Amino acid sequence: MLIQSVNTSSKAVAFTFDDGPNPVYTPELLEIFAEAGGKATFYMIGEQIAAHPEVARLVHEQGHEIGNHSYTHPNMTELSDEELESELSRTEELIKQVTGTRAATMRLPYLAGDERVQAILEREGYPSIGALNMDAKDWDMPGVDHILETTRREVRNGSILIFHDGFGDRSQSVEAVRVLTKELTASGYRLVTVSELLRLAE
Repeated sequence: MLIQSVNTSSKAVAFTFDDGPNPVYTPELLEIFAEAGGKATFYMIGEQIAAHPEVARLVHEQGHEIGNHSYTHPNMTELSDEELESELSRTEELIKQVTGTRAATMRLPYLAGDERVQAILEREGYPSIGALNMDAKDWDMPGVDHILETTRREVRNGSILIFHDGFGDRSQSVEAVRVLTKELTASGYRLVTVSELLRLAE
């Protein structure tokens, strides 16, 4: 079952970033969150961790969470059980090298899952994380205003929000996040990791 938000009375939201780590955009996001006094969750691709381990380490050292986003970003529903487990475990190994522990949560590439995929994730002990602001489509570079408007509509206690820091030009996403973190902290929201948000569930 895909978790897109958490039922909580706490004024807290989780920003999540897919497809990194990226040597340009991930550090920009880390600066934004340092300024906002918040934490985020980065759903990293194994291949990208292997390419940029120092960026992954920076994310971890600054107190953010790293989630499993597969090794090669395939559509998991098209893989055999063995291939699917390999996608998870190879990424898990790399995350362990960076953080000392395995990822607490997983986000499926393209959010593509079915009963078989979800059963494997459950067996592996991974909550499957979605997001509320899918309409922002920030990966399509639809413009900062579009990302802002569609995301603002989905902000409430317990929202999980998705953006991208990997693959392609992510400057619009970074700009939108810069604005959103300022707005949300100014109106009293705490920016927390997905694991923290799950612990706030009522």
